[in-house]
Amino acid sequence: MSIPLPSEKLERGLGLTEAIALNMNAMVGIGPFIVIPLVIQSMGGPQCLLAWVAGAVLSLLDGLVWAELGAAMPRAGGTYAFLREIYGPGRGGRLMSFLYIWQTLIQAPLVVASGAIGFSQYLTYLVPLGKYQQKAISGALVVFLIVLLYRRISAVGMISKFLWIGVMGTMLWIIWGGATHFSAKMAFDFPPGAWNWSLLFFAGLGSATVNTIYSYLGYYHICNLAAEVREPERNIPRSILLSIAGIAVLYLAMQTSILGVVPWREAQHSQYIVSAFVERLYGPRAAAFATIMILWIAFSSLFTTLLSYSRVPFAAAEDGNFFAVFARVHPKKHFPHVSLLLLGAASLVFSVLFRLTSVIKAIIAVRLIVQFISQGVGVIILRRRWPPERLPFKMWLYPWPAVLAILGWASLFYSTGWKFVLGGLGVIALGILTYMIQARYRRIWPFASSEVGEAHP
Repeated sequence: MSIPLPSEKLERGLGLTEAIALNMNAMVGIGPFIVIPLVIQSMGGPQCLLAWVAGAVLSLLDGLVWAELGAAMPRAGGTYAFLREIYGPGRGGRLMSFLYIWQTLIQAPLVVASGAIGFSQYLTYLVPLGKYQQKAISGALVVFLIVLLYRRISAVGMISKFLWIGVMGTMLWIIWGGATHFSAKMAFDFPPGAWNWSLLFFAGLGSATVNTIYSYLGYYHICNLAAEVREPERNIPRSILLSIAGIAVLYLAMQTSILGVVPWREAQHSQYIVSAFVERLYGPRAAAFATIMILWIAFSSLFTTLLSYSRVPFAAAEDGNFFAVFARVHPKKHFPHVSLLLLGAASLVFSVLFRLTSVIKAIIAVRLIVQFISQGVGVIILRRRWPPERLPFKMWLYPWPAVLAILGWASLFYSTGWKFVLGGLGVIALGILTYMIQARYRRIWPFASSEVGEAHP
């Protein structure tokens, strides 16, 4: 008996508005509020704005890759489906898609856990919390996310729009406050040698961009939910590009607003930079409200992130390339509930065990080669293999966005530092070894000449 396609088992309940809301919610999490001081430190002054521009440009270049692939292959799992098709379902695509699942099982719970940990740490601005109290808050937050996501996709889409309103309202309020109290002299107080264009300058820019790109990541999450999107060939590209453009404007405006109110020499050492910014403008009560809304934003991002990643093991299990239990769909609510519960459980464990220190660089290093660089190469392969009519959306100025995105990701991978570079390569090597062991046992590629008779795990 054949396995039904994801589109037959999942409900197409997301339109363009919901897709944009989900992407933007994923992008604007706790990230920008944590990394703003780190970006200023790396650049040593208001020239940190360049790092936000660099992150936006790289996101846009990569977004065109995602838009083309997402429109051409609107299937659950996003990157999993892309890599499997591009590199050959019976050949290298098996290995590449397995490596993506492998890294997802590691980095997806880490992403959720890092956001939950950041949430609990930012909460200490309002309520003094000890170490174990923070861990309890992080764990409880993950449990609440699972409960909220345990419902039909149409209901989840409505919740995402509600959360999105809070996200956009908070960002616009912060920007408005800065604009109405703006000091250009303070905002553009460049230190001597700020634009010396030396190797040290570009090293600082690379380090700062690692942090800004962490804040931009998320514009592609709708691709993981593609089997639940209406008119995906139109709505997926639009949602990706509109999300990147909108968030880039908001981030640049927010960073500039903060620099125009809080001197950069002070801002680079602030643990609660936006709360301190609002307190300076409107007082402690307004700062407390701003902190609550930042926590709202962090929660919104985690909501979308866990929702999106829960579809990845599901897609792999549908193909018989992962444990079959992950392919189970709730009989009434029509969503992959087992995948959600198991990834949520892993996120819960990580949120209690890990600290936020260095998690950002670790997440970036693990993902870049298997996911982003491989997709950039893949879209070029697909252009040569598929006829034009199979590509509903074609990136502008092809192949330059894909080529520049590949170079940008490679540079960013190097900028994470040798410890994280080696760690990322180590994760890939261990994944390859794991694949080869199970492939030999199951007699699939490269240990079998065909996929005939392959058993599901």
